Amino acid sequence: MLLNATQIEQFEEDGFLLVDHALEDSDIDPVIADYEEHIDRRARELLAEGKITQLHDGAPFQERLALICNECMDIYPEMDIYRLRSKAAFEFLGNTSLLDLVEGIVGPEIICNPVQHLRAKLPARLTSGAGGHVAAWHQDMGVVLDESDPYSILTVWLPLTRTNLENGCLQILPRTHGTGLLDHVTKPELGTVIVDEQMPDIEPLVLEMEKGSVLLMDKKIPHRSTPNHSSGIRWSMDLRYQKTGTPSGRPIYPDFVVRSRSNPDSVLTDHDEWVQLWEEALEAEAQADREGRKFRHHRWQEVSAH
Repeated sequence: MLLNATQIEQFEEDGFLLVDHALEDSDIDPVIADYEEHIDRRARELLAEGKITQLHDGAPFQERLALICNECMDIYPEMDIYRLRSKAAFEFLGNTSLLDLVEGIVGPEIICNPVQHLRAKLPARLTSGAGGHVAAWHQDMGVVLDESDPYSILTVWLPLTRTNLENGCLQILPRTHGTGLLDHVTKPELGTVIVDEQMPDIEPLVLEMEKGSVLLMDKKIPHRSTPNHSSGIRWSMDLRYQKTGTPSGRPIYPDFVVRSRSNPDSVLTDHDEWVQLWEEALEAEAQADREGRKFRHHRWQEVSAH
C-alpha cells in the first residue's frame, strides 16, 4: 500500500499517521510462527529442568508466554529482535508492504535503524514496578545520540495481536512534534522519560489497534504505553527507518539497507550476515563493559525513579 498525498500531508501536520489494514496476516504470521516455535522449544527445556510444571501448549499465542512466565521468567529476556534474531523477523524488517508505507515518508533509499524491538508486554501482575515494556512519556528522538538530530528517523509501530486500553496500547500527543526535542532524564525501569516541566499540556490520544494496522510516527512525537491489565501478552513491534547514509544515533549497533531504487544490490537479504553483524556488535559491547568502558546509548542524566 502506497501512501497518497493526503496521507503524507496528514503525517506532516499531525506528526503521525495510523494506517488500518496495511498488512495481511501473511505478512505477520511468519514472525509469530518463529516466536511460537522458540517459546515451545524453550518451554520443553524448562519442563525438563523442572522449572515449570506444564507446557501450556494448548494456549493461544497471546497467552502462552504469560502462563509460562507465571512459573519461570527465563524465556522472557530472549524475546527482543536482536536477542532472538529469527529469520522471519529479519525478513519482516524488509517486508515489501511495510516499506511501501515507509517510502512515502523516507524516500526510496532506506536503511533499517538498529533501534528495532519486538515487545512482549507481560500482564502487570507478573512485573515489578514499571517493568514489562511499560514506557513512560518520551520522544524517540530522545533515545538516540545527537549525531542523528538533524535527520529524519521514522518510527513504525505495529501490533502482532490486538492492542487496547486494557492491555496497554500506545498513546500519543498529536501535533506536538513542532516543539523539537524536549529535555529527558533516564530513570530505573522507566528508561528515557520527558521531564515533567516540559510535558505538553494536551489530552493524550489513545490508539487501539488491530493486527495488520501500522502507526507511523515522527521522531519528535511524545508517546507512551501503560500497564497491561489483561491476562495475556500485548505483542508489538517498534521499528525505525531513515534515509540511507544518515547516522542512526546508535553507532555501536548495525543498521543496514532494506530498500534501494538506485542500487538494489546494496540491500541486505542474507539472514546469516545480519546475525553475524549483531553478534559482533554485542560482543564488542560486552568486551567494553568487561574493560570498564561504557558505550553511550543516550545523552541524559540518570536520576532515581522517585
